[in-house]
Amino acid sequence: MHPSALLMILVVAGAAAGAVHGHPAAMTPAAQFWQQALPGTTMPAAIADLVQQGIDHSPLVKHYAAQQPGISPCLLFNSVCDPRMVAETGIFFHEAQLRPGSAMTLSLPAEVESAILPRDVAGKVPFGNLADVLAAFSIPAGSAEAAQVRDTLSRCQEPPVAGEVKACATSLEGTVRSAMGMLGSPSQGVWAATSTLPRGGLPRQPYAVEAVTPLAGSRYVSCHRVPFPYAVYQCHARIGYRAYVASLRGLGGGPAASMLAFCHVDTSSWNPAHPAFGILNTRPGGSPVCHFMPYGDLAFVNKADKA
Repeated sequence: MHPSALLMILVVAGAAAGAVHGHPAAMTPAAQFWQQALPGTTMPAAIADLVQQGIDHSPLVKHYAAQQPGISPCLLFNSVCDPRMVAETGIFFHEAQLRPGSAMTLSLPAEVESAILPRDVAGKVPFGNLADVLAAFSIPAGSAEAAQVRDTLSRCQEPPVAGEVKACATSLEGTVRSAMGMLGSPSQGVWAATSTLPRGGLPRQPYAVEAVTPLAGSRYVSCHRVPFPYAVYQCHARIGYRAYVASLRGLGGGPAASMLAFCHVDTSSWNPAHPAFGILNTRPGGSPVCHFMPYGDLAFVNKADKA
């Protein structure tokens, strides 16, 4: 479909959006689906913002510029991100550091806020074939933008590591369905959460850990955004997680954040070149690897396991 025709769909969807519960995205089809699929879970503001961007600012009529390296793809098990860049963020840490009274130095950059396309639009945009994607978004072959698209398509098509279940989704509805499928669609439902931190990230400084609460559950699905002209989530699940919610506050009057934290107990099948191993001085199958979830990433939990 021609980009102008897709834009018309976006305009019609935008006309239906109303300001409910303080956010204009609350009456979009994506928000209504969220309420039906995840009863009792309020759509996080970060997700509502990305949904509204997909209505107000179509990526189909904007030039796609190569994104600065985000931290989200570096949390995937097969990551080969620059370890120096990752170490600077402080996003990986040892589980013993996650206790009230400790201090952690963080520098989480502002994540590129790729718009979440409405499901009917995303379903008409090519995803699997590189040439089709480049044509749809007028991306020159051989450009940095084309390289990012190629890498994301390749990442999504790679087989999962041993013991992992994974899938890429191009809409919010697809992301939720993928996560629920990985959790086995429990009869009591699924709930979802994100980290709550400033949209511009966290400036580099020490942060005090004020409180740590276990995120009750025996199985979790993490969904990380990967670089693309619009929001694409790669969701993955594997047994052997411990999850927490950590309340952080910058020392000396810095910002506060409520961060989701996951600790992976079994890393035996991870890429040996994963940056976490060098940062934490461990190896595949060694001590647990913990990380925070950055802005806009999603976690899903079996509601039956929630305390």
